[in-house]
Amino acid sequence: MAGISGFKDLSPTTLADVLGRAQVMDIGIRPLWPSVPRVAGPAFTVRCPPGDNLMLHAAIHRAEPGSVVVVETGGDVDHALAGGNVCAVAQRRGIAAFVADGVIRDLAEVRALGFPVFARGVIPVPGSKAAVRPLNVPVRCGGVEVRAGDIVVADEEGIVVTPRDRQEQVLLDARAKVAGEAGESLDAWEAAHRARVDQILAEAGFEG
Repeated sequence: MAGISGFKDLSPTTLADVLGRAQVMDIGIRPLWPSVPRVAGPAFTVRCPPGDNLMLHAAIHRAEPGSVVVVETGGDVDHALAGGNVCAVAQRRGIAAFVADGVIRDLAEVRALGFPVFARGVIPVPGSKAAVRPLNVPVRCGGVEVRAGDIVVADEEGIVVTPRDRQEQVLLDARAKVAGEAGESLDAWEAAHRARVDQILAEAGFEG
């Protein structure tokens, strides 16, 4: 878990700089209550077909403590994947957060619990429970392919997924970036920034 702890110290902004756009979920998946703390953990992946939430409800009893449950829904925003009780049980079992390409309900309850949910919104209509699908298979959430064990870091800045086989190198690169930035004053950053921008403008023939 040392690696996970290291990722929790890194912002999605830093990780996005290291990993690139392809590993960042789209802006439609956002924290559903203010001041959600940063979460970091291995992905436990769930695939729910539109209108059905059975496998997410199964997942909360199977995901290991510390997991971030990542849910693919086929783009469904008309049926809630989960509500207050599901989030309460997930929290009780030590699940770190839900990241869902869909919607939930009972937001007031979830907010009162302080359980982190990153999703597309809220709707009071529940989904059905009929479609059995395998758990921990590759899913697509927010435009990013997520596999079981990939490291998910999420906060108010966004959601970034580090492939599990790149975890060690990404952690090293991100820490080096943070260390470099910490040693640079704002005056030094401003001077380098202006020089870089002015050079780009000059090469493009800009005058002014």
